This record gives sequence, C-alpha cells and structure tokens, in this order.
Amino acid sequence: MITANANAVTYFVDRHLGEGRGEKVAYREVGSGRCLSYGDLAQGATQVAGAFGRAGIRAEERAAMLMLDQIEFPQIFWGALKCGVIPVPLNTLLATSVYDIILRDCRASVLFVSAPLWEAVKGAVADNPYLRHVVVIGGAVDGTTQYDDFLGDAAFAETLPVSPDEVAFWLYSSGSTGQPKGVAHVHSALRATSDTYGKQVLEIAEDDLVLSAAKFFFAYGLGNAMTFPLSVGATTLLFAGRPTPDDMVSVINAEQPTVFCGVPTLFAAMVAFMDKNGPVKAPLRTCISAGEALPEEIGLRWEKHTGTAILDGVGSTEMLHIFLSNRKDDLVYGTAGVAVPGYTLRLVDEEGFDVMPGGVGELLVSGASAANCYWNQRDKSRTTFEGVWTRTGDKYELRQDMRLVYCGRTDDMFKVSGIWLSPFEVEGALISHPRVLEAAVVAAEDADGLEKPKAFIVLKDGVADDALLAELKDHVKDKVGKWKYPRWIEVVAELPKTATGKIQRFKLREGC
Repeated sequence: MITANANAVTYFVDRHLGEGRGEKVAYREVGSGRCLSYGDLAQGATQVAGAFGRAGIRAEERAAMLMLDQIEFPQIFWGALKCGVIPVPLNTLLATSVYDIILRDCRASVLFVSAPLWEAVKGAVADNPYLRHVVVIGGAVDGTTQYDDFLGDAAFAETLPVSPDEVAFWLYSSGSTGQPKGVAHVHSALRATSDTYGKQVLEIAEDDLVLSAAKFFFAYGLGNAMTFPLSVGATTLLFAGRPTPDDMVSVINAEQPTVFCGVPTLFAAMVAFMDKNGPVKAPLRTCISAGEALPEEIGLRWEKHTGTAILDGVGSTEMLHIFLSNRKDDLVYGTAGVAVPGYTLRLVDEEGFDVMPGGVGELLVSGASAANCYWNQRDKSRTTFEGVWTRTGDKYELRQDMRLVYCGRTDDMFKVSGIWLSPFEVEGALISHPRVLEAAVVAAEDADGLEKPKAFIVLKDGVADDALLAELKDHVKDKVGKWKYPRWIEVVAELPKTATGKIQRFKLREGC
C-alpha cells in the first residue's frame, strides 16, 4: 500500500522548482554549450512522461537508453521514472551482438539512441521482437522516430505515486568477469547513495561544478553526474566524448570544475600527461576514484600536480555507488579506507567466519542502496544477495588499524608456494616503476604445473628489452617480496578493459 509518494523524481527534480532553482543551470554540455536549467529538466521530464503515455508505453515496461552524456539523457531518465517506465541505460562501447543479447534480455519496448551510436546497434534492432519504438536523438535514420517527433505535443504528465521499494531502473553490470547482468534498483536507492556518500564523504554543495569522466550508464557515473548534484542543486558538466587524458586536462582547465570524478586508469594516464605537459589549473576541491583500487603512486603524483587529494573508494553496480572510501580527514593512499556512513561491512573467510585484523577475506556489504536482484538470474541472485548482505566478490586485507586493502577479485587471487598472492599488490609495485604506465597480473602455470605470477604491462615509451624486464622483476622483489615477483613479463600495447575502466583479467588468463 502506498501511503506517500516515494517516486525519486519528487526529490531530485520536482522540489527544485519550489526551492527557487528553476533558472539555475543543472547541466551544461562541454563543446556545444547547450544548457539545461532545473526548470527545463522538470518540464522536459514531464513531457517525456507524457510522450511515453501517448506512445502506449506503460508503467513497468523497459526503455533502453544507448546514449551519450547529453542533456536529453536526464530528461529521458527522470521522465521514465515519473510515469513508472523503467529506464535501462546501456554501455555505449559494446559490440552489436551484446546489444542484441541485452535488448532481448530486458525486453525493452522502446530504444533511445544517440545518432552517433546508431551504427553499433542497428544490427540488433532489425529483428527484435519486443521493440515497438526506436527513437534517435540528434539525427534522422530511416525506419526510426526522431526525438522531437516522439515528444511532439504530448500532454504533460503527473508524477506516478510509487512505494520506496518499487523498481525504478536497471543497470547492466560492466562485464569484468563475463556477460553483463541486469541489476534492478529501487526508487529509494537513489536517495540512499546521495544521503550517505554524496552528503557525508563527497560533501557535495550547491555551488559545486561537477565533471565526471565516468559516464551516466555506469553506476558510479550516475551518482556523480546525476543524483549527487541534483540532491543539492549543483551544476554538472557533460562531456560526450571518450575521456582521454589530454581532453580531460583541457576540459578541467577550460571549465574550472570544483569536483572531478575519475577512475584509476584515467588518473594514471592524466598524471603521465601532466608529467610532460604541466599540471591542470583549476579550483578543484575534491577528486574521487572508483572502479578499481587506486595505486598509491598515482594518488601521490596526482596530489603533487594538482594540490588536491584523490578520495579512493569502492562501489559496485549491485550497491549503486561507493560504500567503502577514504575521506578528506582520513586518507591513506594504498588503502580503500573505511565504511561509508550508513553501510556495514564484513570480511569473511572461505568457511564464512569473520576475518580478524591481519587476515584476508571476501568483502560483504549491507546498506539501503543494495539492488533487488539480477534479472532472470535467480541462482546468481541467491548467491550474491544473502539477506541484508551483498557479496562483492572482492578480497581485502583487514589491517590492524581496521582499514581495508584491496587484494583482488576472488577469482583473481591465487596461491604461490601455498601463500595467497594479491595481483593488485604486484601491479602496484610494477606501476611504481617510472617506465610502467599500467600493469595486470594473473596466474600462469610453470613447467611443473604450479601457479606463478605473470605480468602484462603497458610502458610509457612502449620500448622494452631484456634488461628492463630483469630490472622490473628486481623492482617488485624489493617492493613487495622476493617470492611475489612475476616470473614472466609481457609488454602489450593496451590491457583489455570494460568501458568503465576495469581490467578484464579473465581475458588475460585465457591466453596463459
């Protein structure tokens, strides 16, 4: 029974009109200069909701969104929530075959697609049995509907009353360990993340100007660029392109954001860029990182260049945003920090018992932002969501000071001479070498069939010889221990990654 309207639109969009922010800019596109005020956002969301009704798309039907970070995105997302349609933002860097799988899995009735992304998805649209409408934003494509025509003169719609536990939207997991999974989130989860991490760790404020390199379709990016700024009436910069290090430095210098949200691989590349070209000059007050653990070396070098620390944190698609993090007044590079207020954490061993300080175990998390389930994957839902606890699949070391240190995915950990080895620890040692840009470590079998570490590295100058490889092995021995050094080192042009920047170590293992 619904006793009060818990639709997330009422908090994140509608209330700003009553609080006098109608004329304030909510979003500004980098490059085009297009802006969306809070009033425009509310009106646009209402018009989109009306257009869904006119098109015969009802509450609980799915609306897939294969879109760049542009001002139409928040209008469509919140317009869907407003009328009970479930938006499903999609990774913009997938193969056509994967889009075909996802569109059939979620059974979307409508697909919104940015014109530059049409070629990637058109092969998955032709014979899809569920799609009734394909709407293209920013261009004309035969057999589809242009966005303005979809909106038409649709009547404005009221906000649908929902319960806090009603499913609001889906996200598909990044696929760091295989095929993406549909993750269903409820309306109350959005405010849960903004009231915890957004308010108490990021300390987002109304006068902030936010730039997130992580895109809307990524759970991390959705919080950074959507819920956190909208929770306080801040302004967000939207960058539609691929966040290369030189572009990000250029945008920061030109737009002068106060908050920058990145991922470790991007921070590493930006640091290397600034080493050669000089630091950014902007009023950054907070920088945050998630997606994978941030190497200590990268954090220290970034702070040297910018004068601003990076608050490294841990989140997941299943928990919607960061639940374990460093804080401004409690920052130790090389650790993942402590629990975000509002979340409870456990480290458990293979028998399910709590790990004591000094031990290593799998991280479990409990908090109000946890997902409902994986769509159409009952067994996986049961093994991931255990009562109030969500299994992360990540292993951490619990230090004596109760801070957590990332050791790797449960599937990435392996034993060398009977002792657990953390790939991330070896990777951090390799990255600390001045010639190494990125590194990934996996298990490979030696001639006796025993597992030993094998490293894949990306060099800053791309040139390697036997002397450098020997030097890197000695460097790791000196940094983290003689038995942990990689027995083999392979130089590659790039590491396989998801679109969110996570290294896909399972692909590297397949080649060993």
